[in-house]
Amino acid sequence: MSATHEVRNQVPELVGHNPADDQALLEGLHREGAGWAEGSVRALGEAVGDARVQHWARQANDNPPVLHTHDRYGHRLDEVEFHPAWHNLMRLSVGAGLTGEPWRTDQLDGAVAQPVARPGAHVARAAKHYLVTQVEAGHTCPVDMTYSVVPVLRKAPDLAELYEPLLGSTQYDPDHAPALSKKGILAGMSLTEKQGGSDLREVSSHALPSGDGNYLLTGHKWFTSAPMNDIFLVLAQSPDGPTCFLMPRILPDGSRNNVQLIRLKNKLGNRSNASAELEYDQAVVRPIGEPGHGIGAMMEMVAVTRLILINSSAASMRAGLTQAIHHASHRSAFGRSLIEQPLMRNVLADLAVESEAALALSLRMAAAEDRAQAGDQREAALRRIGVAVGKYWVCKRAPMHAAEALECLGGNGYVEDSGLPRLYREAPLNSVWEGSGNVAALDVLRVLQREPEAVEVLLAEVDAAHGADHQLDNFVKRLRADLADGAELESRARHLAENLALALQGALLVRHSHPSVADAFCASRLDHRHGHSLGTLPTGLALSAVVERARIKTA
Repeated sequence: MSATHEVRNQVPELVGHNPADDQALLEGLHREGAGWAEGSVRALGEAVGDARVQHWARQANDNPPVLHTHDRYGHRLDEVEFHPAWHNLMRLSVGAGLTGEPWRTDQLDGAVAQPVARPGAHVARAAKHYLVTQVEAGHTCPVDMTYSVVPVLRKAPDLAELYEPLLGSTQYDPDHAPALSKKGILAGMSLTEKQGGSDLREVSSHALPSGDGNYLLTGHKWFTSAPMNDIFLVLAQSPDGPTCFLMPRILPDGSRNNVQLIRLKNKLGNRSNASAELEYDQAVVRPIGEPGHGIGAMMEMVAVTRLILINSSAASMRAGLTQAIHHASHRSAFGRSLIEQPLMRNVLADLAVESEAALALSLRMAAAEDRAQAGDQREAALRRIGVAVGKYWVCKRAPMHAAEALECLGGNGYVEDSGLPRLYREAPLNSVWEGSGNVAALDVLRVLQREPEAVEVLLAEVDAAHGADHQLDNFVKRLRADLADGAELESRARHLAENLALALQGALLVRHSHPSVADAFCASRLDHRHGHSLGTLPTGLALSAVVERARIKTA
């Protein structure tokens, strides 16, 4: 049978590249104090770009987890079965130190058990997380929660001494066994209830003392991701008020704790990861922190997970940008390659500017985490407000970015084989989890009202770029006037959060990025005279330089 057509002008598979060959990423890694990790970051990038790992990502999403509530004889199992590809991805990320390893240390500060982590450890973790999330975002959820649980667990030093070494292990151990018998463990959190959503004051699950130091927890949780993790932080009412508890999934004697998995959520994206509704029937738990102050304790974990969500959105943008540049470099139309055509170059440059601005903010906040943990109070203040504004704005930009990247591939981008539909479905998640847009914006407003010193620290960070770009200077002047206006603050919360984020991103790019990127950002994001869609950068900018900076060498 003779061929009926010739296959030409098709784009080769994007495999065999190293996403760590990213100028903005490597510059940020060194700038924020983690240059020592470049070797391991590059090694992980090489793995992530491998065709085998990308195949795992597709398999894990094409074969989502399955809930088994009972065995064949009617005994309760309450287990979630994952495809082998999921376990391969977990083994990769846990092995790269993305769980509790950044908190690990061999030294203590004086008589108080206050660990001192290696400088730059959280920045290095952010860089690695940025790479693995580009290939598959769902599996990072249990990894990220394990990373985030450590600061809260330290409120119970006896429990931290037992569990923290296992949380920091680089060995992935999915066995159904008591946590303390394993080589490494994963942690999760269980907060949301159907009647309360983001309002944690409405939690109705309750826990009563059992007389042996434990409590017995009864209630429900509407949304708990990664239900097969080994331990969970759970929020419930105690006789003293809302309290944080640690709940093991498997008890020390090997029996299952009294937790029933009701169903798995049928989600828009994040399909490789299981998210469940749970019922607790006198589950055995241990209190963490001061009874009655559980909401504050849990919000410490949420603050770390929000830091991760900024990074995840930045990774989403980078993944879409890489695909778009790769496609435009190999596809021709109307007699020229797409990347040579001015309008496409404008779109790609705009995608690149948005991507690098998100990454710069993410790495700066990871550095603030490092320095805050080392005792720097100004960095702790910057982290509080910077993570809030970044959670609102960067996560809000990711869906729009994914849609434009998909469009760069035309109809090919709308086909599942391209991977862009999965990226598109995943993009809104970070804006929803750990507080949707309104919650994040109101958190920014809360910091503005209660911690004015944090606002001044952020403005000082912005002022470090003063005089370098007149558009940034004018924008910051208007921002200060907006902040001084106390009228109708709640209704303006989104506007203030957006402008704080833009000022911080602009300052970071002006100070640290290539002039072509900084100029394009300030000319388009800060004067509000450009169009409202991507690809409407003003004329006269060095757009080719922006695109070339973002290009990653491919096979």
